Parts: sequence; structure tokens; C-alpha cells
Amino acid sequence: MGRPKGGTNRYWSKEAKYEYVKLILSGEISATELGKQNNISDGMICTWVKKYEEGGIEALENKRKPGNPLTRYSKRKELTAIEQLQYENMKLRIEVERLKKGYTTEEVETIKQRRRSKMNTK
Repeated sequence: MGRPKGGTNRYWSKEAKYEYVKLILSGEISATELGKQNNISDGMICTWVKKYEEGGIEALENKRKPGNPLTRYSKRKELTAIEQLQYENMKLRIEVERLKKGYTTEEVETIKQRRRSKMNTK
């Protein structure tokens, strides 16, 4: 259990949260001890317990997605055949969403360039 390895990614699945909550509610371990063992603040664990008691396991679902899914594929040199297909699929879905909103590829590139130039002037 515990949070995923690598970086400061602070994302736990609802299943992982539920495992911690079960340990606390069964009385096997305190929130403080569990937090120290797994490098999680006891306040966060108590928040998970409170959410679980109020709304069940569905209340433990994350509201935000854990980052940009394309970076998983774009930063690697070699991808398996399945990963290449998943990467291409994601790119096409993003393109479809942009087209639904009325953006052309050229407009998207123009917006990106404006953002980059603003970042470089700060």
C-alpha cells in the first residue's frame, strides 16, 4: 500500500484509501501510527475516514485526475505496441475534443506559442 513511487505525486486510489480506512475503523492501528508507517499525514487519513463514514467508498473517489496522461508515453524512448496504440488513441481523442470546441490545430499552436512567450517574459 502507500502512495505510488516517484516524485511528489499525491494520488491514492479509492481502493488504497479504503484499505487504510478499514484498518482504522477495525481498531487495528491508529491514524497516527498508520500515517508514520506510510508517510501520510494523520489528518489526511482522518479526512478519508470521515468521508467514508458520510458517503461510503464512493466518497473516497478522487475529484481531480492525476496529471496529464500523455506524459506517461511521451517521455519514454520506446513504447510497446499496445502503449503506442494507447498513446495514439489519446492524442486522437484530444484532437476530437478540440474540434468539438471549434479549435483548429493552427489555433491551438498559436495559443501554445503565446503561453510560452508570456512565460519567457516573466
